[in-house]
Amino acid sequence: MNNVKLSDRLQLLLEQVPEGSRLADIGSDHALLPVAAVESGRVPSAIAGEVNSGPFEAARRGVAEAGLGNKITVRRGDGLEVLEPGEADCITIAGMGGSLIAAILDRGQKLGKLSGVKTLALQPNVGEDILRRWLLGNGWVLISEHILEEDGKTYEILTAIPESSGAAGGNEQLYREQVLGGGQVVCDQALLLQMGPFLLQAPNKVFVAKWQGEIAKLEGILTSLSRSELEAAEEKRSKLTLQINRIREVLECLPKDRL
Repeated sequence: MNNVKLSDRLQLLLEQVPEGSRLADIGSDHALLPVAAVESGRVPSAIAGEVNSGPFEAARRGVAEAGLGNKITVRRGDGLEVLEPGEADCITIAGMGGSLIAAILDRGQKLGKLSGVKTLALQPNVGEDILRRWLLGNGWVLISEHILEEDGKTYEILTAIPESSGAAGGNEQLYREQVLGGGQVVCDQALLLQMGPFLLQAPNKVFVAKWQGEIAKLEGILTSLSRSELEAAEEKRSKLTLQINRIREVLECLPKDRL
């Protein structure tokens, strides 16, 4: 019986962890995810990594209070440096920006820390496109994407496996052009990386609300730029206008029966 009550965000992240995995949760904070994973029987053991002293001590307390000190190891260190190569086959990282998660993975990969890892379950707070680009460029292929709203914030969860593991079609298939609205809009690789290939295939109300909000932000920037007569500002206005129009066209072509 799982005694830990996870947020919807962490519960969905936990569901991406394959049964029986050797789990490493990086940036574990209070170690809620590893504790829930072990208590529920989803994984036999786990590693919780934290770089900052406060969250590290909180994780130690959380594991001790759960009586799981023999199954969950809490380690202090920067990113994947807490791991030995081959020690974990599933890594979760949540609650950071996409650029920071990508940097953590990049450093870890160069140190051989991703050796033997079969699953990455990642929840960036922002910069999902940056993370997708890192995965694409480093031999990882997305197998699922989820988006949800909780406490007024929008979260995306990206799950990836090594492309060498034989994911159907791989990245070439995943990021091939998609045609929406009966051919009205072509989603090229850049747009798929920006908005998410799986999320575009199965959009929901949260997805639409996120991108409507993004349009509003871009329009606000556009209004500010309209006050400038500089040539550089004009060039930026053109790019923003194109970006806004592309997102709006995509939203207009999404199947309304799913929203």
